[in-house]
Amino acid sequence: MNALTTPPVAGALERLHQVADASDRELMEATMVAIAAANTSTGQVIAGLMADEQADYKGVYHGYAGNFLSVSPAYGRFLYMMARATKARRIVEFGSAMGVSTIYLAAALRDNGGGQLIGSELESSKAMRAQFHLAAADLADLVDIREGDALETLKDVGGPVDLLLLDGAFSLYLPVLKLIEPWLTSGAPILAENAFAPDYLAYVGDPANGYLSLALPIDEGRGNAFAVRVA
Repeated sequence: MNALTTPPVAGALERLHQVADASDRELMEATMVAIAAANTSTGQVIAGLMADEQADYKGVYHGYAGNFLSVSPAYGRFLYMMARATKARRIVEFGSAMGVSTIYLAAALRDNGGGQLIGSELESSKAMRAQFHLAAADLADLVDIREGDALETLKDVGGPVDLLLLDGAFSLYLPVLKLIEPWLTSGAPILAENAFAPDYLAYVGDPANGYLSLALPIDEGRGNAFAVRVA
């Protein structure tokens, strides 16, 4: 039996995915309506969001404080599998939100024999809910969620990082990666949800920077990208 199948974890994830779907359905439908009404493309909508982020990313994401914006069950299982495959002992997560992806990663740490997940969440209400959900899944002892701006909270992660998940403000993916980069172990996977930022994609796409990368077919359209530290 792995941790994902234990009652505390499996029950917490089942409930959270149901609540997340209900919580975010209206937002997703409104986005699709806006795209259709404006006769525009998803790419243009993403470009507009990134422009808003660059002007005030804290304000943009404060507007989503009530939304889960969480990973899908398929992507969550992929996170668990990657953490198990790499035998990760220290994981960093940018954008913990309500803690759904955090649970998948912490479950992998449990099955790897222990370790630490350092998360960062800008919104205090989400950080509190993530802590509650982790406690319900009996995984809170493995996780340190740091509330605040990741450019500050992740300055010191205390040791080598075996896996990095980027799932926050799109425009901060490259700055956060560069912040964690000195701590990344050789072979560490960098998993980026919604990896739409051109500067981030160009950076991990250039082998001269010490990475190999490719797009993932999981949840196509969500911009899931996979990179590995090979330097």
